[in-house]
Amino acid sequence: MMPKFASGFWQCKLRYKTQEELLKVAHEYKDKGLPINVIVIDFFHWPNQGEWKFDPKYWPDPKGMVDELKQLGIKLMVSIWPTVDVNSENYDEMNDKGYLIRSERMYQDSYHFMGNETFFDATNPGARKYVWDKAKQNYYDNGVRMFWLDEAEPEYGFMYDFDHFRYYQGPALKLSNVYPLEYAKAFYEGQKAAGQKDIVNLVRCVWAGSQKYGVVLWSGDVHSTFESLQKQVVAGLNAGLSGISWWTTDIGGFTGGNVHDPQFHELLTRWFQFGTFCPVMRLHGFREPAEQTIEHADRMFNQPFGSGAFNEIYKYPRPTYEILRKYLFMREAIRPYVMEQMKEAHTDGTPVMRPLFYDFAKDGQTWDISDEYMFGPDVLVAPILHAGQTKRDVYLPAGEDWIDVNTKQTYHGGQTVTVDCPLDTLPLFTRASHPLDSLLNFTVPAEKD
Repeated sequence: MMPKFASGFWQCKLRYKTQEELLKVAHEYKDKGLPINVIVIDFFHWPNQGEWKFDPKYWPDPKGMVDELKQLGIKLMVSIWPTVDVNSENYDEMNDKGYLIRSERMYQDSYHFMGNETFFDATNPGARKYVWDKAKQNYYDNGVRMFWLDEAEPEYGFMYDFDHFRYYQGPALKLSNVYPLEYAKAFYEGQKAAGQKDIVNLVRCVWAGSQKYGVVLWSGDVHSTFESLQKQVVAGLNAGLSGISWWTTDIGGFTGGNVHDPQFHELLTRWFQFGTFCPVMRLHGFREPAEQTIEHADRMFNQPFGSGAFNEIYKYPRPTYEILRKYLFMREAIRPYVMEQMKEAHTDGTPVMRPLFYDFAKDGQTWDISDEYMFGPDVLVAPILHAGQTKRDVYLPAGEDWIDVNTKQTYHGGQTVTVDCPLDTLPLFTRASHPLDSLLNFTVPAEKD
Protein backbone atom coordinates (compact mmCIF):
# COMPACT_ATOMS: atom_id res chain seq x y z
CA MET A 1 0.00 0.00 0.00
CA MET A 2 1.37 3.37 -0.97
CA PRO A 3 1.91 5.60 2.08
CA LYS A 4 0.08 8.91 2.06
CA PHE A 5 3.20 11.08 1.73
CA ALA A 6 4.05 9.54 -1.65
CA SER A 7 0.75 10.71 -3.15
CA GLY A 8 1.89 14.31 -2.89
CA PHE A 9 4.40 16.37 -4.88
CA TRP A 10 8.00 15.22 -5.50
CA GLN A 11 10.57 17.95 -6.26
CA CYS A 12 13.62 16.86 -8.22
CA LYS A 13 16.22 18.07 -10.71
CA LEU A 14 19.56 17.03 -12.09
CA ARG A 15 20.98 17.87 -9.68
CA TYR A 16 21.22 19.50 -6.27
CA LYS A 17 24.97 19.73 -5.76
CA THR A 18 25.27 20.45 -2.05
CA GLN A 19 23.41 19.98 1.21
CA GLU A 20 23.22 23.75 1.49
CA GLU A 21 21.50 24.10 -1.88
CA LEU A 22 18.99 21.32 -1.25
CA LEU A 23 17.91 22.67 2.14
CA LYS A 24 17.52 26.15 0.68
CA VAL A 25 15.09 24.82 -1.94
CA ALA A 26 13.12 22.90 0.69
CA HIS A 27 12.78 26.00 2.86
CA GLU A 28 11.78 28.16 -0.11
CA TYR A 29 8.90 25.80 -0.96
CA LYS A 30 7.72 25.91 2.64
CA ASP A 31 8.19 29.67 2.98
CA LYS A 32 5.97 30.17 -0.08
CA GLY A 33 3.33 27.83 1.34
CA LEU A 34 3.70 25.36 -1.54
CA PRO A 35 2.88 21.67 -0.99
CA ILE A 36 5.95 19.44 -1.17
CA ASN A 37 6.31 15.92 0.18
CA VAL A 38 9.53 14.51 -1.29
CA ILE A 39 12.81 16.09 -2.40
CA VAL A 40 15.49 14.15 -4.24
CA ILE A 41 19.28 14.02 -4.25
CA ASP A 42 20.39 12.83 -7.68
CA PHE A 43 23.57 11.04 -8.75
CA PHE A 44 27.24 11.94 -8.19
CA HIS A 45 26.75 12.96 -4.58
CA TRP A 46 29.31 10.20 -3.83
CA PRO A 47 33.13 10.24 -3.87
CA ASN A 48 33.28 7.34 -6.39
CA GLN A 49 30.70 5.14 -8.05
CA GLY A 50 30.30 2.02 -5.96
CA GLU A 51 30.87 3.65 -2.56
CA TRP A 52 27.20 4.33 -1.70
CA LYS A 53 27.78 7.27 0.58
CA PHE A 54 27.74 11.06 0.58
CA ASP A 55 30.84 12.99 -0.35
CA PRO A 56 31.47 14.87 2.92
CA LYS A 57 32.87 17.87 1.02
CA TYR A 58 29.38 18.65 -0.29
CA TRP A 59 27.16 16.77 2.18
CA PRO A 60 28.82 17.25 5.59
CA ASP A 61 25.90 16.33 7.87
CA PRO A 62 23.45 13.82 6.30
CA LYS A 63 21.63 13.09 9.55
CA GLY A 64 21.21 16.76 10.33
CA MET A 65 19.92 17.33 6.79
CA VAL A 66 17.34 14.52 7.08
CA ASP A 67 16.25 15.79 10.50
CA GLU A 68 15.81 19.32 9.18
CA LEU A 69 13.73 18.07 6.26
CA LYS A 70 11.65 15.97 8.62
CA GLN A 71 10.81 19.08 10.63
CA LEU A 72 9.55 20.61 7.38
CA GLY A 73 7.43 17.53 6.64
CA ILE A 74 9.57 16.48 3.66
CA LYS A 75 10.93 13.02 2.91
CA LEU A 76 14.37 12.64 1.31
CA MET A 77 15.02 10.30 -1.61
CA VAL A 78 18.62 9.48 -2.58
CA SER A 79 19.91 8.20 -5.91
CA ILE A 80 21.64 4.81 -5.97
CA TRP A 81 23.64 3.48 -8.89
CA PRO A 82 24.63 -0.19 -9.26
CA THR A 83 27.96 0.74 -10.88
CA VAL A 84 31.28 0.05 -9.17
CA ASP A 85 34.25 2.05 -10.44
CA VAL A 86 37.68 0.43 -10.53
CA ASN A 87 38.83 3.22 -8.20
CA SER A 88 36.08 2.58 -5.67
CA GLU A 89 37.15 1.59 -2.19
CA ASN A 90 34.88 -1.45 -2.55
CA TYR A 91 35.94 -2.66 -6.00
CA ASP A 92 38.69 -5.14 -5.06
CA GLU A 93 36.69 -6.75 -2.27
CA MET A 94 33.58 -7.09 -4.41
CA ASN A 95 35.59 -8.48 -7.30
CA ASP A 96 37.33 -11.04 -5.08
CA LYS A 97 34.02 -12.20 -3.62
CA GLY A 98 32.33 -12.58 -7.01
CA TYR A 99 29.89 -9.77 -6.37
CA LEU A 100 30.42 -8.11 -9.76
CA ILE A 101 28.92 -9.09 -13.10
CA ARG A 102 31.40 -11.21 -15.01
CA SER A 103 32.43 -10.96 -18.64
CA GLU A 104 33.21 -13.96 -20.80
CA ARG A 105 35.94 -12.28 -22.84
CA MET A 106 38.66 -9.73 -22.25
CA TYR A 107 37.73 -6.68 -20.21
CA GLN A 108 35.93 -6.85 -16.88
CA ASP A 109 34.62 -3.28 -16.94
CA SER A 110 31.28 -3.03 -18.73
CA TYR A 111 30.28 0.62 -18.51
CA HIS A 112 32.07 3.91 -19.03
CA PHE A 113 30.42 6.98 -17.52
CA MET A 114 32.82 9.31 -15.75
CA GLY A 115 35.11 6.33 -15.20
CA ASN A 116 35.51 2.59 -15.75
CA GLU A 117 32.73 0.65 -14.05
CA THR A 118 31.27 -2.78 -13.59
CA PHE A 119 27.78 -3.48 -12.24
CA PHE A 120 27.23 -5.29 -9.00
CA ASP A 121 25.57 -8.66 -9.54
CA ALA A 122 22.07 -8.20 -8.16
CA THR A 123 21.26 -11.86 -8.81
CA ASN A 124 23.82 -12.82 -6.14
CA PRO A 125 22.27 -12.74 -2.64
CA GLY A 126 25.69 -12.02 -1.14
CA ALA A 127 26.13 -9.02 -3.42
CA ARG A 128 22.64 -7.75 -2.62
CA LYS A 129 23.41 -7.91 1.09
CA TYR A 130 26.81 -6.26 0.63
CA VAL A 131 25.37 -3.27 -1.24
CA TRP A 132 22.47 -2.91 1.16
CA ASP A 133 24.80 -3.02 4.16
CA LYS A 134 26.78 -0.12 2.69
CA ALA A 135 23.60 1.82 1.94
CA LYS A 136 22.24 1.12 5.41
CA GLN A 137 25.40 2.33 7.09
CA ASN A 138 25.72 5.51 5.05
CA TYR A 139 22.10 6.42 4.21
CA TYR A 140 19.51 4.47 6.16
CA ASP A 141 21.20 4.89 9.54
CA ASN A 142 21.20 8.64 8.85
CA GLY A 143 17.43 8.62 8.34
CA VAL A 144 17.09 8.13 4.56
CA ARG A 145 14.07 5.92 3.81
CA MET A 146 13.59 6.34 0.04
CA PHE A 147 15.95 5.22 -2.70
CA TRP A 148 16.08 6.01 -6.39
CA LEU A 149 17.42 2.82 -7.99
CA ASP A 150 18.74 4.21 -11.25
CA GLU A 151 20.54 2.38 -14.07
CA ALA A 152 18.40 -0.67 -13.30
CA GLU A 153 18.54 -2.26 -16.76
CA PRO A 154 21.58 -2.35 -16.24
CA GLU A 155 22.81 0.03 -18.93
CA TYR A 156 25.86 -1.54 -20.53
CA GLY A 157 26.33 1.33 -22.94
CA PHE A 158 27.90 0.33 -26.24
CA MET A 159 28.89 -3.18 -25.19
CA TYR A 160 25.60 -4.92 -24.53
CA ASP A 161 26.42 -8.20 -26.24
CA PHE A 162 24.23 -10.64 -24.35
CA ASP A 163 26.62 -13.52 -24.73
CA HIS A 164 29.40 -11.44 -23.17
CA PHE A 165 28.00 -11.14 -19.62
CA ARG A 166 27.41 -13.71 -16.92
CA TYR A 167 25.49 -13.42 -13.68
CA TYR A 168 25.60 -15.47 -10.52
CA GLN A 169 22.34 -17.13 -11.60
CA GLY A 170 23.47 -17.78 -15.18
CA PRO A 171 24.26 -16.17 -18.56
CA ALA A 172 22.86 -12.81 -19.59
CA LEU A 173 21.24 -14.48 -22.59
CA LYS A 174 18.83 -16.12 -20.16
CA LEU A 175 18.67 -13.68 -17.25
CA SER A 176 19.11 -10.07 -18.34
CA ASN A 177 15.53 -8.91 -17.79
CA VAL A 178 15.42 -10.10 -14.18
CA TYR A 179 18.13 -7.64 -13.11
CA PRO A 180 15.80 -4.74 -12.15
CA LEU A 181 13.65 -7.05 -10.05
CA GLU A 182 16.65 -8.37 -8.10
CA TYR A 183 18.04 -4.83 -7.74
CA ALA A 184 14.75 -3.62 -6.22
CA LYS A 185 14.65 -6.74 -4.05
CA ALA A 186 18.06 -5.92 -2.56
CA PHE A 187 16.76 -2.67 -1.09
CA TYR A 188 13.25 -3.85 -0.27
CA GLU A 189 14.52 -6.82 1.72
CA GLY A 190 17.08 -4.65 3.50
CA GLN A 191 14.54 -1.98 4.39
CA LYS A 192 12.02 -4.58 5.53
CA ALA A 193 14.62 -6.33 7.70
CA ALA A 194 15.44 -2.96 9.26
CA GLY A 195 11.80 -2.61 10.30
CA GLN A 196 10.56 -0.20 7.63
CA LYS A 197 6.96 -0.69 6.52
CA ASP A 198 6.20 2.18 4.11
CA ILE A 199 8.68 1.23 1.38
CA VAL A 200 8.63 3.35 -1.79
CA ASN A 201 11.60 3.29 -4.17
CA LEU A 202 11.93 4.70 -7.69
CA VAL A 203 13.23 2.57 -10.58
CA ARG A 204 13.82 3.12 -14.28
CA CYS A 205 12.64 -0.32 -15.34
CA VAL A 206 10.86 -3.32 -13.91
CA TRP A 207 10.20 -6.99 -14.56
CA ALA A 208 7.21 -9.18 -13.81
CA GLY A 209 6.75 -9.15 -10.04
CA SER A 210 8.66 -5.92 -9.37
CA GLN A 211 5.53 -4.42 -7.85
CA LYS A 212 6.02 -6.75 -4.87
CA TYR A 213 9.08 -4.74 -3.91
CA GLY A 214 7.60 -1.28 -3.40
CA VAL A 215 8.76 0.28 -6.67
CA VAL A 216 7.53 3.31 -8.59
CA LEU A 217 8.38 2.94 -12.28
CA TRP A 218 9.26 6.03 -14.24
CA SER A 219 9.52 6.24 -17.99
CA GLY A 220 13.21 7.13 -18.19
CA ASP A 221 15.21 10.00 -19.64
CA VAL A 222 12.66 11.22 -22.17
CA HIS A 223 12.99 14.34 -24.33
CA SER A 224 11.38 17.69 -23.61
CA THR A 225 9.06 17.72 -26.63
CA PHE A 226 5.33 17.48 -27.21
CA GLU A 227 5.94 14.29 -29.19
CA SER A 228 7.51 12.77 -26.09
CA LEU A 229 4.63 14.00 -23.93
CA GLN A 230 2.19 12.19 -26.23
CA LYS A 231 4.12 8.98 -25.69
CA GLN A 232 4.00 9.35 -21.91
CA VAL A 233 0.22 9.02 -21.88
CA VAL A 234 0.40 5.72 -23.75
CA ALA A 235 3.33 4.52 -21.64
CA GLY A 236 1.44 5.20 -18.41
CA LEU A 237 -1.65 3.35 -19.65
CA ASN A 238 0.38 0.33 -20.71
CA ALA A 239 2.25 0.26 -17.41
CA GLY A 240 -1.01 0.16 -15.48
CA LEU A 241 -2.40 -2.65 -17.65
CA SER A 242 0.85 -4.56 -17.07
CA GLY A 243 0.26 -4.61 -13.32
CA ILE A 244 2.51 -1.65 -12.50
CA SER A 245 0.09 0.77 -10.84
CA TRP A 246 2.78 3.01 -9.35
CA TRP A 247 4.02 4.96 -12.39
CA THR A 248 5.42 8.42 -13.04
CA THR A 249 7.26 10.50 -15.61
CA ASP A 250 9.77 13.34 -15.62
CA ILE A 251 7.40 16.30 -15.71
CA GLY A 252 8.71 18.58 -18.46
CA GLY A 253 10.87 15.83 -19.93
CA PHE A 254 14.46 15.09 -19.01
CA THR A 255 16.58 16.62 -21.78
CA GLY A 256 16.26 19.65 -24.01
CA GLY A 257 14.18 22.04 -21.90
CA ASN A 258 15.60 25.56 -21.71
CA VAL A 259 14.27 27.40 -18.68
CA HIS A 260 14.38 30.73 -20.55
CA ASP A 261 12.41 29.51 -23.59
CA PRO A 262 8.68 30.41 -23.73
CA GLN A 263 8.06 27.30 -25.83
CA PHE A 264 9.44 25.16 -23.02
CA HIS A 265 7.27 27.02 -20.52
CA GLU A 266 4.22 25.95 -22.54
CA LEU A 267 5.42 22.34 -22.67
CA LEU A 268 6.22 22.29 -18.96
CA THR A 269 2.78 23.66 -18.15
CA ARG A 270 0.97 21.03 -20.19
CA TRP A 271 3.17 18.26 -18.80
CA PHE A 272 2.62 19.52 -15.25
CA GLN A 273 -1.15 19.39 -15.80
CA PHE A 274 -0.81 15.79 -17.01
CA GLY A 275 1.48 14.97 -14.07
CA THR A 276 -1.18 16.20 -11.64
CA PHE A 277 -3.27 13.23 -12.77
CA CYS A 278 -0.53 10.60 -12.78
CA PRO A 279 -0.22 8.03 -9.97
CA VAL A 280 2.91 9.84 -8.73
CA MET A 281 3.48 13.56 -9.40
CA ARG A 282 7.20 14.10 -9.84
CA LEU A 283 9.02 17.09 -11.34
CA HIS A 284 12.45 16.26 -12.76
CA GLY A 285 14.77 17.18 -15.61
CA PHE A 286 18.24 18.13 -16.79
CA ARG A 287 17.40 21.73 -17.63
CA GLU A 288 19.38 24.02 -19.89
CA PRO A 289 21.63 25.98 -19.62
CA ALA A 290 23.75 23.59 -17.58
CA GLU A 291 26.20 24.59 -14.83
CA GLN A 292 29.58 22.97 -14.29
CA THR A 293 30.84 24.52 -11.08
CA ILE A 294 29.72 24.38 -7.47
CA GLU A 295 29.66 27.52 -5.38
CA HIS A 296 30.10 26.75 -1.71
CA ALA A 297 30.71 29.50 0.82
CA ASP A 298 33.88 31.27 -0.30
CA ARG A 299 35.09 28.41 -2.49
CA MET A 300 34.42 27.11 -5.98
CA PHE A 301 34.54 23.36 -6.63
CA ASN A 302 34.87 21.61 -9.96
CA GLN A 303 32.93 18.36 -10.21
CA PRO A 304 33.05 15.52 -12.72
CA PHE A 305 29.37 16.20 -13.38
CA GLY A 306 27.74 19.60 -13.00
CA SER A 307 24.08 20.48 -12.79
CA GLY A 308 21.20 21.58 -14.95
CA ALA A 309 19.51 24.94 -14.58
CA PHE A 310 16.84 25.54 -11.95
CA ASN A 311 13.71 23.40 -11.85
CA GLU A 312 11.70 24.83 -8.96
CA ILE A 313 8.24 25.99 -9.98
CA TYR A 314 8.58 29.40 -8.29
CA LYS A 315 11.64 30.28 -10.40
CA TYR A 316 9.75 30.19 -13.69
CA PRO A 317 8.19 33.39 -15.09
CA ARG A 318 5.17 34.62 -13.15
CA PRO A 319 2.47 33.54 -15.65
CA THR A 320 3.92 30.02 -15.78
CA TYR A 321 4.37 29.86 -12.02
CA GLU A 322 0.76 30.80 -11.36
CA ILE A 323 -0.50 27.91 -13.50
CA LEU A 324 1.92 25.41 -11.99
CA ARG A 325 0.92 26.58 -8.53
CA LYS A 326 -2.76 26.08 -9.41
CA TYR A 327 -2.22 22.45 -10.39
CA LEU A 328 0.08 21.78 -7.48
CA PHE A 329 -2.76 22.74 -5.15
CA MET A 330 -5.24 20.80 -7.26
CA ARG A 331 -3.16 17.68 -6.66
CA GLU A 332 -3.20 18.45 -2.96
CA ALA A 333 -7.00 18.76 -3.05
CA ILE A 334 -7.52 15.36 -4.70
CA ARG A 335 -5.03 13.41 -2.58
CA PRO A 336 -7.76 11.66 -0.54
CA TYR A 337 -9.19 10.43 -3.85
CA VAL A 338 -5.70 9.37 -5.01
CA MET A 339 -5.26 7.35 -1.83
CA GLU A 340 -8.60 5.62 -2.45
CA GLN A 341 -7.27 4.52 -5.84
CA MET A 342 -3.99 3.40 -4.26
CA LYS A 343 -6.00 1.17 -1.95
CA GLU A 344 -7.73 -0.40 -4.96
CA ALA A 345 -4.35 -0.90 -6.64
CA HIS A 346 -3.02 -2.53 -3.48
CA THR A 347 -5.93 -4.90 -2.92
CA ASP A 348 -6.72 -6.05 -6.45
CA GLY A 349 -4.21 -4.52 -8.88
CA THR A 350 -6.59 -1.97 -10.38
CA PRO A 351 -4.57 0.62 -12.35
CA VAL A 352 -4.85 4.13 -10.98
CA MET A 353 -4.45 5.52 -14.51
CA ARG A 354 -6.25 3.41 -17.12
CA PRO A 355 -7.69 3.50 -20.65
CA LEU A 356 -11.33 4.43 -21.14
CA PHE A 357 -12.21 0.86 -22.10
CA TYR A 358 -11.20 -0.37 -18.63
CA ASP A 359 -14.33 1.23 -17.13
CA PHE A 360 -16.49 1.39 -20.28
CA ALA A 361 -15.77 -1.86 -22.12
CA LYS A 362 -19.24 -2.02 -23.71
CA ASP A 363 -18.65 1.28 -25.53
CA GLY A 364 -16.76 0.21 -28.66
CA GLN A 365 -15.37 3.68 -29.31
CA THR A 366 -13.37 3.65 -26.07
CA TRP A 367 -11.12 0.88 -27.38
CA ASP A 368 -9.59 3.16 -30.02
CA ILE A 369 -8.78 6.15 -27.79
CA SER A 370 -5.25 6.57 -26.40
CA ASP A 371 -5.08 10.33 -25.74
CA GLU A 372 -7.67 10.36 -22.95
CA TYR A 373 -7.82 8.23 -19.84
CA MET A 374 -9.60 7.56 -16.58
CA PHE A 375 -7.88 8.57 -13.37
CA GLY A 376 -9.65 6.26 -10.98
CA PRO A 377 -13.32 5.53 -11.75
CA ASP A 378 -14.64 9.09 -11.43
CA VAL A 379 -12.31 11.41 -13.39
CA LEU A 380 -11.77 11.58 -17.16
CA VAL A 381 -8.57 13.39 -18.17
CA ALA A 382 -7.98 14.76 -21.68
CA PRO A 383 -4.41 16.15 -21.61
CA ILE A 384 -3.26 18.76 -24.10
CA LEU A 385 -0.54 17.14 -26.19
CA HIS A 386 0.18 19.64 -28.97
CA ALA A 387 1.90 23.02 -28.97
CA GLY A 388 -0.39 26.00 -29.36
CA GLN A 389 -3.55 23.97 -28.82
CA THR A 390 -6.44 25.93 -27.23
CA LYS A 391 -9.36 23.63 -28.14
CA ARG A 392 -9.70 19.88 -28.22
CA ASP A 393 -12.27 17.21 -28.91
CA VAL A 394 -13.09 14.95 -25.99
CA TYR A 395 -15.03 11.71 -26.30
CA LEU A 396 -17.32 11.06 -23.34
CA PRO A 397 -18.10 7.35 -22.84
CA ALA A 398 -21.68 6.15 -23.18
CA GLY A 399 -23.74 5.04 -20.21
CA GLU A 400 -22.92 8.04 -18.04
CA ASP A 401 -23.53 11.78 -17.85
CA TRP A 402 -20.41 13.90 -17.47
CA ILE A 403 -19.74 17.21 -15.75
CA ASP A 404 -17.09 19.50 -17.23
CA VAL A 405 -14.98 20.43 -14.18
CA ASN A 406 -13.97 23.76 -15.71
CA THR A 407 -17.39 25.02 -16.88
CA LYS A 408 -19.72 22.88 -14.69
CA GLN A 409 -21.75 22.05 -17.80
CA THR A 410 -23.27 18.53 -17.98
CA TYR A 411 -23.14 16.36 -21.11
CA HIS A 412 -24.68 13.03 -22.04
CA GLY A 413 -22.14 10.30 -22.71
CA GLY A 414 -21.65 8.62 -26.07
CA GLN A 415 -20.66 11.83 -27.85
CA THR A 416 -17.64 13.94 -28.70
CA VAL A 417 -17.60 17.49 -27.38
CA THR A 418 -15.24 20.34 -28.21
CA VAL A 419 -13.92 22.24 -25.20
CA ASP A 420 -11.79 25.32 -24.74
CA CYS A 421 -8.38 24.74 -23.22
CA PRO A 422 -6.33 27.92 -22.87
CA LEU A 423 -2.94 27.40 -21.31
CA ASP A 424 -4.23 27.43 -17.73
CA THR A 425 -6.95 24.85 -18.43
CA LEU A 426 -6.76 21.06 -18.53
CA PRO A 427 -9.93 19.40 -19.86
CA LEU A 428 -11.36 17.37 -16.98
CA PHE A 429 -14.70 15.63 -16.55
CA THR A 430 -16.25 13.81 -13.61
CA ARG A 431 -19.14 11.36 -13.56
CA ALA A 432 -22.46 13.04 -12.86
CA SER A 433 -23.58 9.94 -10.95
CA HIS A 434 -20.52 10.04 -8.69
CA PRO A 435 -18.91 13.48 -8.98
CA LEU A 436 -15.57 14.22 -7.39
CA ASP A 437 -16.43 17.22 -5.23
CA SER A 438 -12.79 18.05 -4.46
CA LEU A 439 -12.40 18.87 -8.16
CA LEU A 440 -15.74 20.55 -8.73
CA ASN A 441 -15.29 22.79 -5.69
CA PHE A 442 -11.57 23.43 -6.13
CA THR A 443 -10.27 26.97 -5.77
CA VAL A 444 -6.68 28.12 -5.77
CA PRO A 445 -5.58 29.27 -2.31
CA ALA A 446 -4.29 32.79 -1.87
CA GLU A 447 -0.54 33.16 -1.89
CA LYS A 448 1.29 33.22 1.40
CA ASP A 449 2.57 36.66 2.39
